[in-house]
Amino acid sequence: MAVLAVGAERGIVISGSEIVELVGAGREPTTTYDQVFDAAAHVILPGLINTHHHFNQTLTRAFGPALDQPLFPWLQALYPVWARLTPEQLRVAARLAMCELLLSGCTTTADHHYVFPDGLADAIDIEAETALSLGIRAVLTRGSMSLSKEDGGLPPRTVVEDEDRILGESERLASQWHETGPGAAIQIALAPCSPFSVTTSLMRETAVLAERLDLRLHTHLAETEDEAVFCLETFGCRPLDYLEDVGWLSDRTWLAHGIHFNENEIARLGAAGTGIAHCPSSNMILASGTAPVPALEAAGAPVGLGVDGSASADASNMIQEVRLAFQLQRLKHGAETVSHIDALRWATTGSARCLGRTDIGAVAPGLQADLAFFRLDEPRFSGFGDPLAALVLCGAHRADKVMVGGRWIVEDSVIAGVDLDALMAAHREAARDLQTA
Repeated sequence: MAVLAVGAERGIVISGSEIVELVGAGREPTTTYDQVFDAAAHVILPGLINTHHHFNQTLTRAFGPALDQPLFPWLQALYPVWARLTPEQLRVAARLAMCELLLSGCTTTADHHYVFPDGLADAIDIEAETALSLGIRAVLTRGSMSLSKEDGGLPPRTVVEDEDRILGESERLASQWHETGPGAAIQIALAPCSPFSVTTSLMRETAVLAERLDLRLHTHLAETEDEAVFCLETFGCRPLDYLEDVGWLSDRTWLAHGIHFNENEIARLGAAGTGIAHCPSSNMILASGTAPVPALEAAGAPVGLGVDGSASADASNMIQEVRLAFQLQRLKHGAETVSHIDALRWATTGSARCLGRTDIGAVAPGLQADLAFFRLDEPRFSGFGDPLAALVLCGAHRADKVMVGGRWIVEDSVIAGVDLDALMAAHREAARDLQTA
């Protein structure tokens, strides 16, 4: 057994939903226990935490008209398709995405849903119900788009909403679903999509609402150079200057991507404590660039990992995202700068900091018993030395067991209560219907 923790060589004691004791080498537990799970064959990680996703995009993976395109043309090819999304299609998309995440060792996921065509006003409610049914923790961000192409933005008019509706729905969702305190299963954050898809007034009013309701803020920022050009032409400033001007540069905020920042901007992000969701696979596929992760961390900005939408990353696998982050950042910054432990940290404690959570992200007494168990008995691992390094370097892709709040959710790579074959069949049908409507 190997554990990503100090002093847990002999085991972890769990009571209810929490870790209550770590048992080090040569010790016996001091806590009374009544059941034992033998994890001698496993590598144990804190449950991985996904800080950025778009569940609905599992329905448009490898979508022909969007292939081989950078971000803006890619979005323009997909906006009309997502505008046809129905409640039942979203339900099956969210369920498939969360199952894929669970099977990869993920126990908490954020989602950024920002497409609300007619008939889909309850999209976040659907996602919350789905997460509760599966047992995965979720931070569901109420996304929005209010600036159509006709108004100087990027999205078509069919997918934008009125500002009053956006703010009203944000407040309703917070009242209905947002939980606080240790062990929260569902949380709500507020997430206008990006500077090129919402009005300045919506950004400002959202920041005010988040402060009043004590919610976190999330948006895409500094993903591409095109975005910087857009902000300069539209607002007369760079993206981070715009973010600060609308009241978002704070430790309440975490940003998706965060690639194109200069040294001064990195220092400002660190001083503010603003988090970055690093999305390596999406950034590579869309050729957006590489987030300056070591510099961001050195400045004090929390850095977590996100799988991003399955239409750009074409996957929802957190342990694979760890490996990609490790490879990309090492290629950019050197072997002496980035280790496998760094990549695992980004997916655990770093991600927890981005989401403002102090109860998850590590294996330690007093934290939630969210754990991912991996076996190393596949051919890809044969001959390994360091077990934690093997997970990252040799390419782990599926957890054997996953626990959330002390409860087994995945056992023997099977999610309790889920007929995966039936789910995949329904998901394929929904994808065909959405893409060909």
